Amino acid sequence: MRVATWNVNSVTARLPRLLAWLEGSRPDVLCLQELKTTTEAFPAAEVGALGYEVAAHGTGRWNGVALLSRVGLADVVRDLPGQPEYEGVVEPRAVGATCGGVRLWSVYVPNGREVGHPHYAYKLEWFEALRRTVEAEGTGSVPFAVLGDYNVAPTDEDVWDPAVFEGSTHVTEPERKALAALRDAGLADVVPRPLKYDRPYTYWDYRELGFPKNKGMRIDLVYGNPAFAGAVSDAYVDREERKGKGASDHAPVVVDLDVA
Repeated sequence: MRVATWNVNSVTARLPRLLAWLEGSRPDVLCLQELKTTTEAFPAAEVGALGYEVAAHGTGRWNGVALLSRVGLADVVRDLPGQPEYEGVVEPRAVGATCGGVRLWSVYVPNGREVGHPHYAYKLEWFEALRRTVEAEGTGSVPFAVLGDYNVAPTDEDVWDPAVFEGSTHVTEPERKALAALRDAGLADVVPRPLKYDRPYTYWDYRELGFPKNKGMRIDLVYGNPAFAGAVSDAYVDREERKGKGASDHAPVVVDLDVA
């Protein structure tokens, strides 16, 4: 089974590239983030023509998540149990489903904006809800993984220049502790380092030639339980998909599994 995650930064803007990537890479399951469209407006017919069922969750704002599967889509859950609100709204940042016997969540963790901002506190609360979900669903023998844009770089090696990010979100100790709590709950980062590159970043800012200069961050992650991690046969960041006109500012992360 091949599973992947990709922050597409607008599924509408990225639709031609998304369809081409699905045809070329043939993932069995693709987790999407930052749809920027409503559930009803998601291009389900277009991806359905390629054999994918869709569980989308979006309101048309800057968030939104989806699961695309050609190996089944069962027990779909939208939003984490107990997911916190922000400004009175439960934002569409998580969708889970069982696909081909593997339990998967596509998540778009809040950005946090800046340290001390209410959105930063919300981010940490959101991570706590995710940890509880992991403890409830991910501790058994069923392969389980949380894939998506975590908006946290796990270590200083996961940003192009730690000094540039000092005091900013994505690298602070509380955020990294929240990520470590998922590992303490039984998950492991299943994408090894290095891959084909010394620093397998997944995000590069559009500004200031971020991608050509490789000024990136590794914030799109795949965290799996032992049953999932033990089945991983290969993993890579599809850096090529970040190139060219109309690319998202994130690259897909792909994981191959040997599962029955």
